[in-house]
Amino acid sequence: MGGPRDIVSGRDLEFAESTEYTLGVEIEFQTLDKKTYDLAPFAPVLIENAPALLRPRLSPEFIQSILEIQTGICLSLVDVENDLMQTVSMAEELAEENDSILFAASLHPFARYREQLLTTNDRYENIMQELQIVGRRFITQGLHVHVGLPDGESAVRICNQVQAYLPILLALTASSPFFQGEDTGLMSYRTKLFEALPLAGVYSHIENWHQFKEEVYLLQSVGVITSIRDLWWDARPHPDFGTLEIRICDLPVRFFDILGITAVIQALVATLAEDKSAGLPLNQHIVQSNKWQAVRYGLDGTYFDPGGILSTKRIPLREAANLLLEKIEPMGVRLGAVGYMGHVQRVLSDGTGADFLRYCHGKSGSFKNVVSSLWGEFWQ
Repeated sequence: MGGPRDIVSGRDLEFAESTEYTLGVEIEFQTLDKKTYDLAPFAPVLIENAPALLRPRLSPEFIQSILEIQTGICLSLVDVENDLMQTVSMAEELAEENDSILFAASLHPFARYREQLLTTNDRYENIMQELQIVGRRFITQGLHVHVGLPDGESAVRICNQVQAYLPILLALTASSPFFQGEDTGLMSYRTKLFEALPLAGVYSHIENWHQFKEEVYLLQSVGVITSIRDLWWDARPHPDFGTLEIRICDLPVRFFDILGITAVIQALVATLAEDKSAGLPLNQHIVQSNKWQAVRYGLDGTYFDPGGILSTKRIPLREAANLLLEKIEPMGVRLGAVGYMGHVQRVLSDGTGADFLRYCHGKSGSFKNVVSSLWGEFWQ
């Protein structure tokens, strides 16, 4: 996503008008060879051959074996479900017609990064020139959720507060335990690949919208970034769309798990929006520790709430997830999202994508069978 306003000087940034709590969802699918189940550079072909109705919802990504599918502006979770069911189904048919398949997980379990083709545009070529091997290894996919907010002040305030809960969202979505045919020992190795990028991951407390604009202006003026898109934070205000964008999540492997975590994000952001309290800066060491626990252990990790809202003691991440669901349930009811939040309960009881990937590999010993099994689970 993004547009021409990205090149605007930070001091001139304006937060676009947006209806409160509207949603926009971006899913980064892998494109695979239909016979080998390996990553294959089909994204440019699929975009070129897409019917007119579908083409505006497709976007290239860093490598040619990633295809991003975007919703329009959605007023509710029902709109998100209907939008994605239509566009993803059309994209799957398009992939079938072009001898490929779409695959949902945050890392392909056996693909080799050296074999991937870069998307050819100036932005990505410049990024690769800068990042070198860090960029070449970045063959990851994620889920990004935008939530509409009324103004920049709200976006910055909630961006500060939501960081306390982002590790819980990561633990619920972890789906990247394997890399290049090896078990990394982590539930979300995508996160560690992502954190190798400059200005990625955990972010510092920002006092207000004015300070955010000044920060963007400073980073632009000294050549650290060219646009807000170069701030690869786990969450960030997105002035172009009038949203707060949650970026920490791995890509869930099932469609309804995607809807479930989207519902949780919407209800969480809305709950924080209506709290109105500014909140103190979070202890960054605790934030980093919580995130590591989610990366390493997923829902079996531990969590200490740096804001002291969910609990004042260290608790299992699984318990933290249940407490978070309780906290935001009233807002979920109000937004008509609580039914979708029930899909997250399935994750808590049955396991995440990372759990399923490891289960499939342990059962068959074949990474190709892992991909085949997981592909068949997407609509389950």
